[in-house]
Amino acid sequence: MPALDWDDLRHALAIGVAGSLAGAARALGVNHTTVLRRLDALEARLGSRLFDRQRSGYRPTEAGLALLEQARHMAIRADEVERRVFGRDRELTGVLRVTTAFVLMDHLLPQPLADFSRAYPGIEVEVIENAFLIDLSSRHADPEQNWSRREADVALRLSGNVAEHLVGNQLGMAPCRVYALRGAASLPQCVTPIDVLTREAPWVAFEREASTRVYDRWLRERLVQSNVRVRVDIFNAKAAMLRTGIGVGLLPTFMEDKHPELVAVSEPIAELAQPVWMLTHPDLRHTARVRAFIQFVGDALTKRLARLR
Repeated sequence: MPALDWDDLRHALAIGVAGSLAGAARALGVNHTTVLRRLDALEARLGSRLFDRQRSGYRPTEAGLALLEQARHMAIRADEVERRVFGRDRELTGVLRVTTAFVLMDHLLPQPLADFSRAYPGIEVEVIENAFLIDLSSRHADPEQNWSRREADVALRLSGNVAEHLVGNQLGMAPCRVYALRGAASLPQCVTPIDVLTREAPWVAFEREASTRVYDRWLRERLVQSNVRVRVDIFNAKAAMLRTGIGVGLLPTFMEDKHPELVAVSEPIAELAQPVWMLTHPDLRHTARVRAFIQFVGDALTKRLARLR
């Protein structure tokens, strides 16, 4: 039997992940007829049907399940080889992919990133505004991810929980306070006890079912009997609503600089202070451009966070 073509295997793996030719084509960035041709070629080479074509999609046969399991292992090993080779790259040139949350990109990262780009013009930084920390150890861990492309090399994360297999530095803490529209007659305008705010002020809160962040849990526990006017999903949307004067709400204090129209009406809330991390995969930490980014941007963010109150 002729040797299997890895390109055919990765097309089959994409079908197994997506459950359809169209989904696999989108993940791979090719036409769905290309995916079908690759699958037909692989099934002909193996002399076995790998997927049952159903109305609900492509479902792997017993042979298909066995092949997909091996293909996933091969893909993970290919990732590892790629990371190790990439990790030996000593040049201060090339593409560096950074993943972060929208709120960090909007408020903390722009100036340090611009300064880094001026200092290292040979490095092209690609920022992915993503609230979820990408698993840098394997792009195949999540079947919803596009496994055919490199995931982020560096992650900037606002969280008390980070993946143990990643390495990096805690750059500082991001405090939180309650804010209101400055000058709004119906809202508090000076520092007020939290129990008074939760009892008497109207609130802009997070969506009711949110539960993954420490802010979600804190608000859910304290706003049970409160007057919640509006619910949103992210901090930037909350700041937009606070600027209307509809109520008070939690924001990280690093958002103050861009929102001078808001006034803090609580002391920093100790239990809501969250660490800001700069993370990468162990295989990449000695790569010249990764190391340069972590040091340059990390130092700038450390200084910025140290000034927060």
